[in-house]
Amino acid sequence: MIALAAVGLGGLVATTGCSFQESICPGGEYPAIAVGAQGGSSCFPDGQEPTPPYVRYPEGKVPRHVDDEWDVYWRSHGIDENNNIIET
Repeated sequence: MIALAAVGLGGLVATTGCSFQESICPGGEYPAIAVGAQGGSSCFPDGQEPTPPYVRYPEGKVPRHVDDEWDVYWRSHGIDENNNIIET
């Protein structure tokens, strides 16, 4: 019985592929980036503006999942005090 359950679970994992991606923030929150070359990010509740030193990511460049395109991009980029994207 255990072997049958393991085979079923293995089949489920194989057919779902990347559906188990870890979210950057939990549900009801969004990520924000710290201003400056050191970067870093934090999560804030939906509907609440980020508090300094954090600002919202530029529109269309928001990381949603660990290791997605924008999560990887922001590892070598940041936001300066004028909201310009900088290399870090």
